[in-house]
Amino acid sequence: MEEVKLDYAKFFLVFKKFAMSLPARVSGMLSGQLDPLEARKVEKEVSGEIAELLKSFVVASVVKPPVISYLCGRLLAGTQSKNKKKAILFCSASVSLGILFLFKYFNFFADIFFMGARLFSLPVHPVTLSLLLPVGISFYTFQTLSYVIDVYYGKAEAEKHFGKYAVFIAFFPQLVAGPIERTENLLPQIKEEHVFRYEDAVYGLRQMLWGFFKKIVIADTLSYHVDFIYDTPFSYRGGVFLIATFFFSIQIYCDFSGYSDIAIGTARLFGIRLMENFRSPYLSKSVHEFWRRWHISLSSWFRDYVYIPLGGNRRGHIRKQLNTLLTFLLSGLWHGADVTFVFWGGIHGFGQIAENTFLRKRSRRFSWLSRLAVLLFVTFAWIFFRANTLQEASYIIRMMFWGISNPVRYLWDGLTGIGIRPGMRTITYLKIGVPLLALFIVDWISRDRDLFSEVSKCPKAVRLGIYYLMGFVLIFYCFQNIGENQFVYFQF
Repeated sequence: MEEVKLDYAKFFLVFKKFAMSLPARVSGMLSGQLDPLEARKVEKEVSGEIAELLKSFVVASVVKPPVISYLCGRLLAGTQSKNKKKAILFCSASVSLGILFLFKYFNFFADIFFMGARLFSLPVHPVTLSLLLPVGISFYTFQTLSYVIDVYYGKAEAEKHFGKYAVFIAFFPQLVAGPIERTENLLPQIKEEHVFRYEDAVYGLRQMLWGFFKKIVIADTLSYHVDFIYDTPFSYRGGVFLIATFFFSIQIYCDFSGYSDIAIGTARLFGIRLMENFRSPYLSKSVHEFWRRWHISLSSWFRDYVYIPLGGNRRGHIRKQLNTLLTFLLSGLWHGADVTFVFWGGIHGFGQIAENTFLRKRSRRFSWLSRLAVLLFVTFAWIFFRANTLQEASYIIRMMFWGISNPVRYLWDGLTGIGIRPGMRTITYLKIGVPLLALFIVDWISRDRDLFSEVSKCPKAVRLGIYYLMGFVLIFYCFQNIGENQFVYFQF
């Protein structure tokens, strides 16, 4: 196979040609000096040159992305000049974020730009890219960024061995959907010599078993009912939206935390301890606590590499709230190139601002009420995360409480609409109810303790009974939930 080389020369040649000729052609188009046919020809030329520019950029930068961050780390370690270090850091961040922007956000911002151009009647031809999104690009981009930043600030040493660094970036259990690992935790473990430990293997298999249970038994079962409603929302109204949204809040939790458990458990088989990613988030008593328990690797990443560098809470109350809002807006954008995700992030940002401003003191006597309020708030925000468009999200919110004046009828119609009809066999209700009860019990016990370690204290007969029962349940649900049910966060 012919080796693909990093064609930086071609990239800069195309860029120079494009940049030199663009102003004159655009000014001619806007001033009306070109006739319509000639303007259309110029539009096509510009679009073609943009495509060629992006193509050369892909060849130059996407082929071997770990090489760039690795070399930048080595360069940072070899220089003492602050200006040179800043230039190297800027170069590394620009390439990493540029690749992420190209694959994930180019079309999103291009649509916004051309919509704005149409408002001013500018003759601009739309440019979009049909690129296959690399699996896990958002996750490993952040991991490479944190490595270079840590080396820049002296929090980590630059890795000299490229092979070990490549394993750190592409460690297969967490490559696709996290956890987003930190240099100080994973890289030293990659460099250590590992031997098989029975305790680690048993612990990892337990965590994997629970992860598969959450994904197959709960998430995949609920996804059928959720997709049934959210894929065609304009056909429904009333309680069906309330139940579907609650089901989705459980589905996405079990789907994503299930993957994290499988990834962490798989790594544990090799003696690698990945960071915890979920810790009973739906039992949180505040939005702030929720984000210390939900997707911990991502929320801590944004805290350390976005919120704190922006100034954190060190520059007054107003600046703190602005930093909080901006961090959550970026977090929403990280999840997807769509305005619905930005709205979702903004809702959580304003939720934290409201807590910081009005709810600084909380009564412990009504902790259950705080947990319920947070659950309702988070569930409401999930509407924007799951809806395909803002129009659909708006319709769901407006129609969600239609008919609630008759609560019994409201819930009955909701259950019927989502596919849980009266007269169904008892086992159908148990398929949904029993796993949800098990999830609540496990999450409640796991709030402040390691349940997988606690299981080892049970008698052997009890442990084997749990393993065999969960294995049988998994097989049963595998045959029941026939169809393609990939992990939700694979799309990010």
